[in-house]
Formats: sequence, structure tokens, C-alpha cells
Amino acid sequence: MTSSIATDPNRLLPAETGTRTIARNLLALVEDLPIISPHGHVDAAMLADNTPFPDPATLLISPDHYVTRLLHANGVPLEQLRVGGTTEVSPREVWRHFCRAWKDFDGTASGYWLRSEFVNVFGLDDAKISEETADSTYDAIASRLADPDFRPRQVFSDFNIEVLATTDDPLDDLSAHALLAADDTFTGRVLPTFRPDAYIKFDAAGFAERVQKLIDSAGDGKSGYAGYIRAMENRRRYFVEHGAVSADHGSKTAQTLKLDEAAARELFDKGMSGSATVEEADAFEAHMMYEMARMSVVDGLVMTMHPGVFRNHHPGTFERFGGDSGHDIPFATTYTEALRPLLADFGTAEGFHFVPFTIDETVFSREIAPLAGFYPSVYIGAPWWFLDAPDAMLRFRSAVTETAGFSRSSGFIDDTRAFCSIPARHDASRRIEASFLARLVAERRITEDRAAEIIVDIVDAAPRRAFKL
Repeated sequence: MTSSIATDPNRLLPAETGTRTIARNLLALVEDLPIISPHGHVDAAMLADNTPFPDPATLLISPDHYVTRLLHANGVPLEQLRVGGTTEVSPREVWRHFCRAWKDFDGTASGYWLRSEFVNVFGLDDAKISEETADSTYDAIASRLADPDFRPRQVFSDFNIEVLATTDDPLDDLSAHALLAADDTFTGRVLPTFRPDAYIKFDAAGFAERVQKLIDSAGDGKSGYAGYIRAMENRRRYFVEHGAVSADHGSKTAQTLKLDEAAARELFDKGMSGSATVEEADAFEAHMMYEMARMSVVDGLVMTMHPGVFRNHHPGTFERFGGDSGHDIPFATTYTEALRPLLADFGTAEGFHFVPFTIDETVFSREIAPLAGFYPSVYIGAPWWFLDAPDAMLRFRSAVTETAGFSRSSGFIDDTRAFCSIPARHDASRRIEASFLARLVAERRITEDRAAEIIVDIVDAAPRRAFKL
């Protein structure tokens, strides 16, 4: 272990000493609580099979578009980072590219997480990461990864993870989840999440073939739109039976639309034939968001929505490297009018939980907090993607609390594929919550006793409440 700032007990806490003391007292109440991760993208098979982690670059750099996008912006071609499965260079050379650019990550959220991983998980001295030490740091991490005690299941336990949700295709047989659930030696909960985007978006590659397979396998003999809806309902039920608590939707916008069956069937048929316009595709997706809410009222799955991202912004990069290669860009999104059809019918439905997320900070106080401040179904999604950074998390808490208080939020969402970053991300969130509450205590807006109750609720009870855990 080093004397890195990644081990400083005061990291991310207020600079003013009196407020910092309050924050440290609050943090002490939650920093050792188990991790509840109700939305993320870790592969359940990795835990089920307990396969050794890959090399340092394949684990920490190539699949992490937080990292590769900044390296690319500063001149490193994506093929030099093995993005999208490219193999032009060795993993060691990828690591060298990263080490040359390590200082470029100062001040970024990914830099904070990586620093914590390097120091607290792999025992590196982050101050010595450089082009000159690239090979030695690569070897040090590789040695740790080769340790038989550093396997996914042991790391899951070491990280103090209690609940970890994955993201799964509607036709996944969920065998990895079944294996974990039946294994008495594995004490955590790994929950599948129903993610039907590729079966709803007409422009998804292979849409018609995929949807037909869904209908054939789960449509109870029905065809067309009727078989499609029945198959969605059946597969959601299958997920519930295998432990799922939520369904996730990466919709283009927050728009919802209630269509009659004839109009929905007409759009569906156009989507299946490839003749739908962009406007028709958007209308069908908006209608299916309404339908997903209707299904959640019936089967109990929490509905989460992650809109407002222009996926695959650069055509040439998408053609060569595929999705999740670093060029997904946020755009302005509105919620109040867009969600009205859904909330008009289901916003007060008993047992319905709806968690809208955003990457548009302007809507936290203007739209999302007021919606959550009235509708019992609405829980405020935590700062997500480009906003899960220290200052943005503070802005989020300031923006929503005055309208909706502390009880209407989802708890922290790490939303990550980078398994080894999970504790660093949750630690950052807990420190930010302690900092925000400490300021309210110092300003005599709440008592320290009440702040102590609130921080435990935010960290532990809120995700359990919002995601029915």
C-alpha cells in the first residue's frame, strides 16, 4: 500500500475542517455497509464459471469506454486500444498507451476510480504510473490477476457485494443465474435484468429475425403483434421466476404513447418488413414504453428508463468497432409531458415502481424531482453515466432534495461493466452523500442525528426500497 491520495481518509470530503469532521462521522456509519448494485453490466457467467480475469488491458482498458474515449480524443486510434475485439496490438502495448496518457485522467471520474483500483485493489503506487513504468505496472497487475485467490467469486466477497444485477437479453436462458442461485457456497445475490431494447428498436441490427425468434419461442402459438406482446409477457415472467426485480430500457427519449391495438399492429408490421420511417419507429418505441409499464404493473418488475443518449454518434467508428466504443453522446431530454401517458394510467398504480434516469442535469430540479414529489411510483434515478462524477453527484443532490427530499431516490447505481471499479464507485458516492449532509448540518438545516439516519437510508435502504429488494 502507498501513501496515495487514494488512501487519504479525507478524499472527496469538504475542505473546511469543521464540516469535514461531520462528514467523516457520517461516512463512518456507511463506508463498511455491503454494496447493493441493482443496475449494472457485469456478465453473470464470469461469476458462475469463476473464470480467471484476463490481462490488465483487457480487464481495465479496452472494454471501458470511459477510458478509451478520452485516449482516442487525445490521439490514440481505437485499434491501438483493442476496442471492439481488434487485435492489431498486444495487450501490453495497450497498457503502454494508457500509461503515457495517465495524467490526462486527472480530475475525471474515471481517473478517480482507476486510481482507487490501482492502489486499493492492485497495490500499485499510482504516482509512479508513467510511460517508463508501463511494463512493471503491467506485470504487477498481471501477477495479481494470476493469483488463485483473485478469482471473480472471491473478489465478489472481498468487495462486500450483497446484490449485483446484470443486464440480459430476453431470450437468455439465464443458466448462469440459475447455477449461482443453486450454489450454496455462493452467498451473494446475482439478479438478471430484462433488457428488451433490441426487440423494440426497429433500427437494431437483425430486428425482424430476432423478434420472430422471440415470437416463435414464447408467443404461445400467436403470430404478429399479438404473439409479440404475449412473448414479451411470458419472457418477463420467466425472468421473475429466475430472480429478476427490474426491467431496463435504454429508450431514445422519455416519450411514451398509448396506441390502440390496430395502430400498434400497423407500426409493428412496418417494423418487421423494414418499411417504417424514423418517426414511426420512434412512435412504436414510445408505445412499447407504455406497454412495458403496463406489464410491470402486472408482473411487479421495477421499470427503469435510461433515455437521452445519441448512440453511435460517429458512423465510421460504429461500422468498424461496433457499439459501446466511446462515441455515445448525450442530448437534451424532457420528461414531464413525455411521461404523461404512462403516469396518467400507472403513476398511482399499487406496487408500480418507475425509475427515470437522465444525463440532462437541467431536468433534475425542473421535471424529475417534481414528478417524484407527487407520483408514488416514481423514484429519482441516481446520476448516471456522464453524471456519476463527484461534482455532478453533489449538483444532483442539491437539485432534487429541496423538492423531493431524500426518500424518493433510487440509491446509487454504478452501471458498470468494469467489475473491479465497483467498490471505488460506491465509495465515491458514499463520500459525496456524507459531504452534502455535513454541509446541511454545519448550516444548521438538519441535525447531525437526522443526517446519520438519512445517510444510512440513502446508501442501504433506498436501493432496497426502490428495487423491491
